Amino acid sequence: MAAHREKKSEERNHKSAQNGAQAPQAQWGRACSVLDYREVDWFSLASILFLLAFAPLIVYYFIMSCDQYQCSLTDPLINLLMGNKHLSDIWNKTPSLTYTAAGIYAAWVAFQVILYVFVPDFCHKFLPGYVGGVQEGAVTPAGVVNKYEINGLQAWIITHVLWFANAYYFHYFSPTIIFDNWIPLLWCANILGYVVSTFAMIKGYFFPTNAKDCKFTGNFFYDYMMGIEFNPRIGKWFDFKLFFNGRPGIVAWTLINLSYAAKQQELYGHVTNSMILVNVLQGIYVLDYFWNEAWYLKTIDICHDHFGWYLGWGDCVWLPYLYTLQGLYLVYHPVQLCTANAIGILALGLVGYYIFRMTNHQKDLFRRTNGNCKIWGKKPDYIECSYMSVDGTKYYSKLLTSGFWGWARHFNYTGDLMGSLAYCLTCGFEHILPYFYIVYMTILLTHRCIRDEHRCYSKYGKDWKRYTAAVPYRLIPGLF
Repeated sequence: MAAHREKKSEERNHKSAQNGAQAPQAQWGRACSVLDYREVDWFSLASILFLLAFAPLIVYYFIMSCDQYQCSLTDPLINLLMGNKHLSDIWNKTPSLTYTAAGIYAAWVAFQVILYVFVPDFCHKFLPGYVGGVQEGAVTPAGVVNKYEINGLQAWIITHVLWFANAYYFHYFSPTIIFDNWIPLLWCANILGYVVSTFAMIKGYFFPTNAKDCKFTGNFFYDYMMGIEFNPRIGKWFDFKLFFNGRPGIVAWTLINLSYAAKQQELYGHVTNSMILVNVLQGIYVLDYFWNEAWYLKTIDICHDHFGWYLGWGDCVWLPYLYTLQGLYLVYHPVQLCTANAIGILALGLVGYYIFRMTNHQKDLFRRTNGNCKIWGKKPDYIECSYMSVDGTKYYSKLLTSGFWGWARHFNYTGDLMGSLAYCLTCGFEHILPYFYIVYMTILLTHRCIRDEHRCYSKYGKDWKRYTAAVPYRLIPGLF
């Protein structure tokens, strides 16, 4: 869900064919109009109803399997089918919501809100190359340009400095606090996810931030799932989409893994190299996200998706609970990798990250310089495309076909998948549970490839066909 971040599959350096004015945002994805009611097809509605009904159960099933069945995904089903257990038996053994967990979670979210809203970024003042502070987002379909306080890296640093200070000096709470309250915290996360999603829907109906950037389909479930408001806000700076996509879930990601490592130390007297690899590789991804938070303002999550249950609940529950399954698994099944395997997995993860980062860097460089740059030592090739805006004005874009973008149209996703596989390989092959992540990411990113390209074809038409002829593969050169 939200958690993995992507660049749009197109480059924008728009020039008006009529008067040279700056181009407005293209109609990227759902049309946005307070009066624009559109019928939702049955397949989309069925998919949404399935996710609303079963996504929370999937999360619960995975976490319960670790808590009660040593991370076996099949044993609970076998016990139920054989009549050895009843659903009530499993539910009764599940830890319930506690005041301790509620207090921890409330303090956590409040602290992240304070860091997000009330502590202006200072990291950009002394970190070379880091873009922070007040930044502008993309133009919305209604023509609004929102401003954002980019301070996620600062929030991550402050949070982790305090975490380590407590672990080594103050000892106010145990570093295992997250693992020890993991299931009670799950209920807290669900409560917040549903509350914020419901509030966002009510807000979209009765007091939207910008009514022209709202979308009503007339279908309650679709609007609740996918959202009504494009960029719901409270006050000047609290942006729901940016906050919940990055905080509290992604800031917590590395803390959750650290808590898993602390629990492993407590239980077994040492931390395995596999747990260290998970912390390092996923920590690199988290830091990359916050270092490039300003870049994230140009991704589909911000530029296309409305804020509903998909992002609200997904970032509160799905991301922190299912993206950290490898570390959770290693608490129950510690794996000490041989040196060769550890080095191989580390290399796979680092190469995947390099591809992911350099692919996006090439596109950013090409966009910033309008193609007046060098990629792999030579002037880049590209496809010149044109499209018509809603007011009938013609604009031009350039689609990069050099560097990694000449290998595949979404090669950044390929690097992402390599890193995802590395996370899973740290856990060995005893259980399938930790491999959920690579399966999920493969489905998600493949679907995004198809979704993005459908929009690009609708926008560019014949020019998009020229582009796909020049770069025929989506993810894996020579295969797909």
